[in-house]
Amino acid sequence: VQLQASGGGLVQAGGSLRLSCAASGSNFYMGWFRQAPGKEREFVAAISRGGTSTYYADSMKGRCTISRDNAKKTVYLQMNSLKPEDTAVYYCAASTTVVAGFASSGHVYDYWGQGTLVTVSS
Repeated sequence: VQLQASGGGLVQAGGSLRLSCAASGSNFYMGWFRQAPGKEREFVAAISRGGTSTYYADSMKGRCTISRDNAKKTVYLQMNSLKPEDTAVYYCAASTTVVAGFASSGHVYDYWGQGTLVTVSS
């Protein structure tokens, strides 16, 4: 399974970005993580296989929306009201074992995309 993340870039504080993750396979529980320079990877959001359930880290709740288009095998992360502290490489990940529920540990994800850099300027 290959995951291709895209949509990162440079944006001013308060701006928005939409990240995309195209998968070569389907029927995965999907998540987004991020890793800022010098920091550990952290969970951002996740979505169940059918797309009916979504989960968010407290730091992003209310500022981002995860969604998916299973016909296109693509997951999206719409981020709004971006802050400089949101600057990080964002990774999408797929789990073959999780069906639903809050899966914030990277250990339950089997496949990872290459990451897309989001830079938020102040």
